[in-house]
Amino acid sequence: MDLIEHYIKDITFADKQFFWLFLLLPVMIAWYLFKLRKQEAEFNYSSFQNLGTIQMSYKAILRHVVFAFRLFGVALLIVVLARPQSRSSWKDVKTEGIDIVLSIDVSYSMLAKDFKPNRIDAAKEVAKEFIDSRPNDRVGLVIFGAEAFTQCPLTTDHTVIKNVLTDINAGDLGQGTAIGLGLADAVSRVKESKAKSKVIILLSDGVNNVGEIAPLTAADIAKTFGVRVYTIGVGTKGKALTPVAMFPNGQMEYDYVDVDIDEPTMSKIADETGGKYFRATDNASLRTVYKEIDKLEKSIISEKSFSNKSEHFLPFAIAAALFLLLEFVLRKTVIRSLP
Repeated sequence: MDLIEHYIKDITFADKQFFWLFLLLPVMIAWYLFKLRKQEAEFNYSSFQNLGTIQMSYKAILRHVVFAFRLFGVALLIVVLARPQSRSSWKDVKTEGIDIVLSIDVSYSMLAKDFKPNRIDAAKEVAKEFIDSRPNDRVGLVIFGAEAFTQCPLTTDHTVIKNVLTDINAGDLGQGTAIGLGLADAVSRVKESKAKSKVIILLSDGVNNVGEIAPLTAADIAKTFGVRVYTIGVGTKGKALTPVAMFPNGQMEYDYVDVDIDEPTMSKIADETGGKYFRATDNASLRTVYKEIDKLEKSIISEKSFSNKSEHFLPFAIAAALFLLLEFVLRKTVIRSLP
C-alpha cells in the first residue's frame, strides 16, 4: 500500500486538459439508463403471486457488469491521453564562499558603557550573529590594541572561531589603538586567498595613536591585494562612560569622556579599498551595520540542475485494453442474445 501511495504521489500529468473528457462518463451512464428503460417489455398477467420466487438471471446482472467494464476502459483511456509522468531530478550545487577577516579593537576604551553591557561584549555578540549568517564563508579573527595579533586564521569551522571570539577581552594587547597594524595584520591573513572576494571588517572606537604602520598605508596594501575593507566606528555621539584608570586589583575607574573616532581616516580606508564606512552608536545600530555588510557580501553559488521525465501511460493503456476487450468478448458471447 505504501508503495502504491508513493507511486501515485510522484505522478504528474502533462496534458491535464483531457480530464475534461471525464464529463462524458455521466453522459454515457444517462444514455445507458435511457436505453434500458426503452428496452423494458410490458405484458399483462393475472396475478403477481408466483413472481416472488423468480430469481434474476445472471445474464441480466452481467449486462450491467459489461457496461461497467466499458466505463472503466474509457476512464483509463482518458488517463492515458492525459499522459501520466514521473519526474526524477538531481541538483549539483557548488558554493564559492567569501573569505572574511574580522579585525576588532580590544583597547581599554572598548569597555565604555554606551553599548550594553559595553562596546567589546556588544561587538562580540553581533560578530557571532554575523558569522552564523555566513555558513559558506571562511572567517578569520585579528585583534589589535597597542599591537596586533591573529587570534584565528581563516577557517570554515565557525564553532572554533566563535569560541575564540568569546575569549577575547579589552586590554588583552595593552593600552593604545594601532588601527594600521590591525588592518595590515588582517591583510596578511587574506592576501594569498584564492576566494573570489576578500573582505576585512575593521571595528574600532578610537584614533590610531601607536604602531609602525599608518592606517592609510595599510589601506594601500589592502588595495594592492584586492582586499575590500568595511570600517565600523563604534561609540555614541558626545560623551560616554569610559575607563580612565585601572587599580592594581583590576578595578576600573569610569568617567564621562568625549567619544573621539577618526571618522575621516576610517572613511578613507573604506573608500580606497572599495568598501564602506559605518557609524554604530548603540547595539541596535551595530547589528544593522553587520546586516548591511551581509547584504553587500553575498556568497557566489553556481547551481546545475537535471530533470528527467518518465512516461507512465503504459499500465493504464494495458488496463484500458483489458477492460474493453472483456466488454467486447462478453457482449459477443455470453450476453449476445440480450438486447
